[in-house]
Amino acid sequence: MPLFLEQLLNGLAMGALYALITLGLALIYGILRILHVAHAAVYTVGAYVGLYVTGLSGSLILGIVASMVFCALLGVAIERLIYFPLLRHPPYVPLIASIAVMLGIEEVCRLVAGPHILTFPVALPFQPLHLGPLTLSPPLLAVYATAAVVLSLLWWLINRTELGLAMRAAAQDLAMADAMGIDSHAIVSLTFVIGSAIAALAGVLVGIYYNQVYPTMGAVPAYKTLALIVVGGLGSVPGAVVAALLLGMAETMLIGYADIPLPRDALAFIAMIAVLMWRRQGLMGSR
Repeated sequence: MPLFLEQLLNGLAMGALYALITLGLALIYGILRILHVAHAAVYTVGAYVGLYVTGLSGSLILGIVASMVFCALLGVAIERLIYFPLLRHPPYVPLIASIAVMLGIEEVCRLVAGPHILTFPVALPFQPLHLGPLTLSPPLLAVYATAAVVLSLLWWLINRTELGLAMRAAAQDLAMADAMGIDSHAIVSLTFVIGSAIAALAGVLVGIYYNQVYPTMGAVPAYKTLALIVVGGLGSVPGAVVAALLLGMAETMLIGYADIPLPRDALAFIAMIAVLMWRRQGLMGSR
């Protein structure tokens, strides 16, 4: 029983990390209807910036802030320089450009930081939490606390503020929102700022949780997050979060605990195929 609960807690942490990585992608697709594959490269850059700033300053908080600011600016640069000129083209054109940006950023990370795996040694301000026979490690607590705070703040922003109302209006009909006086370009840029900053935070958390940062760490999440927004419902942020949590627990429980002979990364795509066959709107998407 303790092993089952331990795997369940690990699966919840994995799902929380997937949710943080997927949030920005779901937000951006909800407004622009483009698949921002380069989001995973922003997440990788966030991990590297957090690692280097933390190492130079000795402050994890400063490393996280610097990572989020740098990646927010990077996200806006990608939107202004890459996506904005391509919006008049079919959706597959920005998708191809996004894949090229992701591969290019990966190579830049490889050239600047080297191809080797770097460790992320940092002392977290948490003590291990003992719950009977279970022990929650500081990285696990950091993932839980960060995910809870980010998801709560994002829910409040989207549902309780004027900016959130403008974002929902732009997601429903970008042209109509622009005609009603909403600065749609500013809303899109702010969406990239928010999504990219969350991706940077996720990159730092993943680096700490696994104690490793490397140039291709965003390769698998790039395509797994695409599967997650399809499973959750294209454009549905709550659906993406639910799908991410379910995937994290399924990977841990089915592959790690039940020892089902499947590749861990296959579950997301199996779920996506099942959704496309039987529920094309996703878990929480509209028809």
